[in-house]
Amino acid sequence: MTVHSQGAMTAAPQDAPQKSAGRPEKSASASPTGPGPTSPRGGRKSLPSGWLPYLLVAPAVLALATLLLYPLIKNVILSFQDINKIEFIQRKYPFAGFSNYTELIGDADFWTVVVRSFAFTAANVALIMVLGSLIGILLNRLGKKMRLVLSMALVMAWAMPIVASVQVFKWLFDEQFGVMNWVMRTAGFAGYEQHNWMQTGLSTLTIVTVLVVWGSIPFVALNMYAGLTTVGAELYEAARMDGANGWQTFWKIVFPNLKPFFLITTFLEVIWVFKAFTQVYAMNKGGPDRASEILPVFAYVEGQSQAHYGLAAAISVLTILILVVVMSFYFRLILKQEEEQ
Repeated sequence: MTVHSQGAMTAAPQDAPQKSAGRPEKSASASPTGPGPTSPRGGRKSLPSGWLPYLLVAPAVLALATLLLYPLIKNVILSFQDINKIEFIQRKYPFAGFSNYTELIGDADFWTVVVRSFAFTAANVALIMVLGSLIGILLNRLGKKMRLVLSMALVMAWAMPIVASVQVFKWLFDEQFGVMNWVMRTAGFAGYEQHNWMQTGLSTLTIVTVLVVWGSIPFVALNMYAGLTTVGAELYEAARMDGANGWQTFWKIVFPNLKPFFLITTFLEVIWVFKAFTQVYAMNKGGPDRASEILPVFAYVEGQSQAHYGLAAAISVLTILILVVVMSFYFRLILKQEEEQ
């Protein structure tokens, strides 16, 4: 009896692990007819994982469609209609087909504005990228205090409202009380008594170019400085040991490492300068004699001042198409650069 009782007592602990390993015991509080296991989210059914990205971007897509896509579609429809002041008052929208587009393509003034827009954009983008890159390099070489001062000055210039900056430049180049006339007279130049700086379209666009470049340099300079901080100091040290000067260091080290920055920034600057409506119109309303109009101003004047609404819509559509065609080649270059990396 003693041996048997000890065997029974030693067998019991050995059976317990086997029983628990074979099948888990039910909880004492669990009801045989109770609900099944709940989901980890409190019983709510989760959406399929494939729908989640679409739900997240849906508000942004809806906002873009409302603010951009719908007006664009309406503008395209308007470009195929012959709507002037009389039709607008009578609320008649006669279909004109491609007459607005054929009229523009055969108009020499339209092509003059196109050439002027491209020349204006090229000059501004070149100056912005060159001067902005140089100031970015300067920021990288300055001490902390001077870098902070220059950065604050750039941010204040960048944050200044466009209309306010236009008024400042109009005062600087004012015919009677302008600072530039006083500077030229003080420097000994003759003929600057009440000199009109905006008497020609070229001089007006030159002043606008100074304004646009002044307001766009901070973006390029600050981004250039941020990009330069990612270039390792050992690369500069190796170039210095090899006897490279500043220009060689830029082309052999800085430019290859920051090539994506130059491509993307130039891409953005082309778009921003090409649609620089506010600066040109607020400076002299496209004058004198519409000699300083670029494509956005040309479309606005035709639509609002001349009341040629269908023709203005066609101008805006052609402007978008021209910009898309031109930038498509540049965008392919950006994609090719990304594939090479």
